[in-house]
Amino acid sequence: MEKPKSPERAKTPRASAVTEKAAFAKGASKSPAKPKRAARRPRIPYSKDEIREIFRRFSVQRPEPKGELEHVNPFTLVVAVALSAQATDAGVNKATRALFAAADTPEKMLALGEDRVRDYIKTIGLYRNKAKNVIALSRKLVDDFGGEVPMTREELVTLPGVGRKTANVVMSMAFGIPTLAVDTHVFRIGNRLRIAPGKTPDEVEAAFMRIIPEDYLFHAHHWLILHGRYCCKARKPECDRCVIADICKSKEKTTDVPAPLVELPAQVV
Repeated sequence: MEKPKSPERAKTPRASAVTEKAAFAKGASKSPAKPKRAARRPRIPYSKDEIREIFRRFSVQRPEPKGELEHVNPFTLVVAVALSAQATDAGVNKATRALFAAADTPEKMLALGEDRVRDYIKTIGLYRNKAKNVIALSRKLVDDFGGEVPMTREELVTLPGVGRKTANVVMSMAFGIPTLAVDTHVFRIGNRLRIAPGKTPDEVEAAFMRIIPEDYLFHAHHWLILHGRYCCKARKPECDRCVIADICKSKEKTTDVPAPLVELPAQVV
């Protein structure tokens, strides 16, 4: 992305010597601070060709990657992603199968009520607060959006329990809008591989969005998540199973020999 131009500095009258002396007499020991420059983007040790090759290999390995949260429509997807915070997809799926069989629309969820929602999801961490959010977001969908899940990030993040990551997942999976949701796996890969470094999920998202080739953007979110979940794991990356081991610039990697580039078995979701 082009670096925004600095706005022209407004011209202000120079303070008189008397005013300056008065300021120092009151204890001012320094000149007015100069505006801080925008932080420089960290340089990454990858060429454009290397980045394209990384995503090309992911595309060969998983031509049609899928999210692993079970859902039947945009509403159940919003609920599932909101429930997945600090929980595993497998754990969320186990709890939501019965919940979504009973309530797959905001109206049905409201009719179910908070107590019964809580009973369905009590195996998930933070289930009490999450049950409140499920009912609150269902109420907002009914009251403000006619029971339909909105398509824009600005509207999605107004729903209780829905942040930027959840909004990005819903935009991509429910509406086919290319976005990049940064969960713990994507955040780890961005920093571990030094390909999209950042101190916050927003910084990592922005860094990835600057470098991911446009023709690979739609599936990039799932490729990165699945790579982090099953190969570049948190405790110990399994570099011998990595198809980009020769390109990877991580200081933690244990081999420069990439795994065979073959298409993996279709996901069972």
